[in-house]
Amino acid sequence: MGIVALAAAFFVTALLYASVGFGGGSTYSALLALAGFDYRLLPVLSLVCNIAVVAGSTIRFGRAGVMPWRGALVLTGIAAPAALLGGLTPIGEGAFFLLLGVSLILAGLALFVPQNERSDVPSRFAKLLPFAAAPLGYLSGLVGIGGGIFLAPLLHLTRWNQTRSIAATASVFILVNSLFGLAGQLLKNGPDTLGSAVTFGLPLMIAVVIGGQIGSLMALKILPPRVIRWLTAALTIWVGSRLLIGL
Repeated sequence: MGIVALAAAFFVTALLYASVGFGGGSTYSALLALAGFDYRLLPVLSLVCNIAVVAGSTIRFGRAGVMPWRGALVLTGIAAPAALLGGLTPIGEGAFFLLLGVSLILAGLALFVPQNERSDVPSRFAKLLPFAAAPLGYLSGLVGIGGGIFLAPLLHLTRWNQTRSIAATASVFILVNSLFGLAGQLLKNGPDTLGSAVTFGLPLMIAVVIGGQIGSLMALKILPPRVIRWLTAALTIWVGSRLLIGL
């Protein structure tokens, strides 16, 4: 896959993921793997792209007043140190691709979890969500994802909050975990890996910035949210399956 085709794929991924409140890091990693990119640099470039997509979303949610700061910061504060630890953890190439492929398929299936429009009475399981934050953070740092794509379905299933507040929480969760996971990856592999990843991935970063902005601002006005979620799920499951078949 050439750089132009890869940039186009990153653009579409960012557009779809941003339209449903996510960053797309897991799919970026899979696309890079399918393109033969060095697996040790995959999490670095994927996390940088993640940050580029969700930073704007986090700011917009904050300005809109829909961010449940107390709950969001509790979950994110627990997950962030685990994301740093995940980024520091050595992992072999085969184990990395296996874990990434399985994570993608599970993430795609998670997108089919229905969204609750009201959350007047949270489930009794909502209080247990902080216990899930650390494992999600660790996985985020290990394979170069933000973890929000796993957190959001849990928030919906437990009726943790209203839909927009859950999307806002997932956004800040992804942003902070990506920053901490990136720090762990750079400490593990050396700061030079950031320069190498950015040198190769600059066109991809530009593509996700443009795609993310279009996705968050326009996509929901073009297609129904349910259709966008299904398209995102299909993309995620497809690239995850391709990755596992190639092992």
